[in-house]
Parts: sequence; structure tokens; C-alpha cells
Amino acid sequence: MSDYERVKKESLSYNLFSWSAQVKLNPIAVERAEGIYFWDYNGKRYADMSSQLVHVNIGYGNKKVIEAIKKQAEKLAYMGPSFAVDVKAEAARKILEVAPDNMGKVFFTNAGAESNENAIKIARLYTGKYKIFSGYRSFHGASYGAANLTGETRRFASEPGIPGFVKYFNPYPYRAPIDYETEEEVAEYYLTLLREQIEFEGPENIAAIFQETVVGSNGVLIPPKGWLEGVRKLCDEYKILMVCDEIMAGFGRTGQWFGVDNWKVKPDIMTVAKGLTSGYVPLGGVIVSKEIAEHFDNNVLYCGLTYNGHPMGCAAASASIDVYKEEGLIENSRNMGKVLGQILEDLKEKHPCVGDVRYIGLFSAVELVKDKKTKKPLVPYGKDPEGLMKKIVGMLVERGFWTYNHQNRIMVAPPLIINEEQLRENLAILDEVLSYVDTII
Repeated sequence: MSDYERVKKESLSYNLFSWSAQVKLNPIAVERAEGIYFWDYNGKRYADMSSQLVHVNIGYGNKKVIEAIKKQAEKLAYMGPSFAVDVKAEAARKILEVAPDNMGKVFFTNAGAESNENAIKIARLYTGKYKIFSGYRSFHGASYGAANLTGETRRFASEPGIPGFVKYFNPYPYRAPIDYETEEEVAEYYLTLLREQIEFEGPENIAAIFQETVVGSNGVLIPPKGWLEGVRKLCDEYKILMVCDEIMAGFGRTGQWFGVDNWKVKPDIMTVAKGLTSGYVPLGGVIVSKEIAEHFDNNVLYCGLTYNGHPMGCAAASASIDVYKEEGLIENSRNMGKVLGQILEDLKEKHPCVGDVRYIGLFSAVELVKDKKTKKPLVPYGKDPEGLMKKIVGMLVERGFWTYNHQNRIMVAPPLIINEEQLRENLAILDEVLSYVDTII
């Protein structure tokens, strides 16, 4: 038996894989990775055009981060959350240095879902209110509280839900049910709906409005001009906390340190993970404003995790932030994002199956349709009865273009280290597969 078959067989024998009926699985047995690529045990190379789950921002095999993890493991691999640890303070300080200037402290977690879980709790503790708003078009994690925060179909397994979670329609300009000429007009439409919903739910009951700054897996939905600013004003008017989930959008993905920086909006709470360590070690965090941080000077913070501020995770985060700066990855995300955007616009113009493309920095999605005029999705919402999207993604992977889809959208979000040659080479593969899709719509 080859190493490839052995690793695959053992993995299927002993592991449960997420979001899958196990009998249908045929995982790739991965041996190694470097830069933007990974290789299976048969020596086949794949370009990681989704940064796995949109988080391997600095690419694979970064020596600085690996060395920081090794050094920390030898010095102090673990210490409980009640101790003062140098690398934990250093990582928090470096995060705050690049975060909006109203931010005051960081509560570390182990992942994005835990960040959102604790942000929910902090918002309720700080405000004394219990209702939490979040968008229908969102994914905030799969643990129970984060799943209730989530708006799309992956929340269904966690229902009946927790009382107090309320969904609102966040902007989806491509599929907005109104005619509009400017981004500001479509933003105002959704803000009007949100204001009315706040009134009906009672602002005296609402602790926070959560949103992914740029909606990630649900289509890279970029907020129209005026939306984030409008939400900030509504939150100020009704004394509601504005919470921005920056788990995908943070750490250079949008061409800025954080997604909110593109609109110069300052939330009250931000949740982070993914690009914080680029997956080298699990780590997440809740970044809170100075006012919220001061509140807990004299009020108990009822949040706790055994691995809060894990030294090895914090070492990876600290080194990763240095890498973003030293290698100019925020700038490269902006520059390569312009190239990516132009190529995607060309694909949209060329292919009848491409209804829309959305991109900001190296964060993009291609939305597939059966008819450009009617915008009919290639597959129905929440369903893929004929396995069509699975087949399309399979064709990409077969050609060495690794990514994933959600609904009728294909994610394109490569590591921030990618260069123009690599970008063009791999998007030529996408072009080829889209030509096939044109023949079947």
C-alpha cells in the first residue's frame, strides 16, 4: 500500500471529518507545504487559492514564525491564564498597535468561534441587555453560541436556538430587491430595514449588532458605501454595541490591517483568529474598546478558558504580525488585489455563467448563475441536488487549483505572499473550468 493510500485509509478509519457524511469522503493525503503550495504523497502540487479556510495568510513554512514557536516551546510551552506571561502581553500589545485607536485590551481565545462566543458574553455583561442581532448572510462559527449567531443554513443543527438571537438582512447589493443607482442608495435601503427592526425588537433589549465586516464564506459581500457608517450611527443612537467579526477579513486580507479600516469605522468590539497566526498555532481573540476594558476594572469578567493566551499561540501571533510588516504583506494584498480584480472582471465579461465577481484585497468570490439576466443561481439556496458545484470544484482541484465553494460561489483568496505570475497562472485554470460551466448552463 502506498503512503498516500495508507494515510487516507487511517484518517478515514480514526477521524471524524467536519460537515460531511463520512462514507462519501475521499480526502487528499497531504505530505508537505511551502509558500502558496502543498503536495500530496503522490507528489502532486496544489496551489492553495483559498488559503485553506481563508487563513493561511503568510503562506506555508514561514521560518520566522516556526522559529518563534520552537523557541517558546523550549522556554515556556504553557502557563495558566491567571499568570502574567511576557509573550501574551507582547502579542496583545502588537495587536492593539495595528487595531483602530479606540481599542483597549485583548481577551485571547483558541479560535474564531470562541472569539464570537466570548464577544456575545462580553456584550451582554457590559450592557446588561440580552438580544444579539446578526445577519442572515453570515457564518460566525459552529459551536453552539456562535452557531446561533450564524445566519445561514449551518445554524440549523443547533436549533431550536438560544433565546435572544435576532437575524436581520445584511446588504447583498447584487441581489437587492430594489432598483438603485448608487451604493449609498442600497445601503440606505438596508439601514432603513435595520432601524425598523431595532424599533420592533426594542433597543432597550439589544446588547449588540454583530456583522462580518466583509461577509466571508457567504459570498465575499462587500458592504456598500454608507452601510458600516450607518450601522455605527444606529448603534450610537440606540446605545447598542457594534461588533465586527474580523476573523476572515482581518490581518491584511482586504488590503488593510482590518476590514473596518477600509471605511474608517471604529467598532466597540472586534473578534479575530485565522490570520492572527495564519493557522500555525490555534489562537483567537476578542479586542474590546477602552471603555469596555475599563468597565471590567471593577466588574467581573465572567469569561475563562484553560488555554487563554496560550504562550505558543501568542508567540506565533507576535511573529506573524512582524512578518506582515517586514514582508509588506498588507501592501502586497492591495497590489495583487488590483490584479485579481481586473482578471475577475475579465472573467465576468467573458463567461455567461459568471453572474457577479466581488473582490477587496485578496478576498474574492465568483458567483455562478444559470442566466445573467435573471440572476438565477446555478444551484438552489442550501442545495446542490446534482452535485454540480462539487463537480466544478473537483475539476479545479484536479488541475491543481485548491479552493472551496459555498452555495453557488467559488472562493478565491490566496495567501498574501502570492505574486502576479502565480496569480495569473492559477486564474487561467479557473478560466478553463468556467468555460466548461458555460456549456452546461
